[in-house]
Amino acid sequence: MGGKDIDKLIEERRMEQKIEEILDELQLEERLIYAKRTARVTKGGRRFSFSTLVVVGDRKGHVGFGHGKAKEVTLAIAKGIEKAKKNIIRVPIIEGTVPHDVIGTFGPTKIIVLPARRGTGVVAGGAAKPVFELAGYTDVLTKIIGSTNPDNVVRAVFDAFLQLRTPEQVAEARGIPLEELLKRYRRYALPKMNIKHYYPWRGIYG
Repeated sequence: MGGKDIDKLIEERRMEQKIEEILDELQLEERLIYAKRTARVTKGGRRFSFSTLVVVGDRKGHVGFGHGKAKEVTLAIAKGIEKAKKNIIRVPIIEGTVPHDVIGTFGPTKIIVLPARRGTGVVAGGAAKPVFELAGYTDVLTKIIGSTNPDNVVRAVFDAFLQLRTPEQVAEARGIPLEELLKRYRRYALPKMNIKHYYPWRGIYG
């Protein structure tokens, strides 16, 4: 899906979810992924500016990202936040994790996203972790394959988000009762079992 226009897909999802109607009600947090200085060589010399990547979310299923560029860092961050608010989408969260496995791709980056049991935490590296945290996920397993460029990683994560389906959608597609499907999801709410094994050659439990 690297050839797809993620921004266009996000805009379509926003219209479908009617995010603009509830945007003012969201209590958003911001997270700066990076702020780097860029230079443009002109006839009069170099002109410096700053480029930023910002993620916003309410930790309740709403998350967005945006880029900002300006001659000052604070202004670039402000622009990034404003653009991030225009890219907010709603993602499904089941017992703190994703409802099913999904693979997101953008350019040379691929991210594998898997459900995890309660207590696992957000196992994600680089720019992916703050995206999942601000979205509201507390337990998720991920693996990034290919480029770890922050821009590619964030867009790959959102490509994965756009593929996630709610339990209602899955139940309807598979033709099974919703309650039966939710029983399967609830197993992810169970904490990991701490089982001790006996090692006879060591004479101890571990």
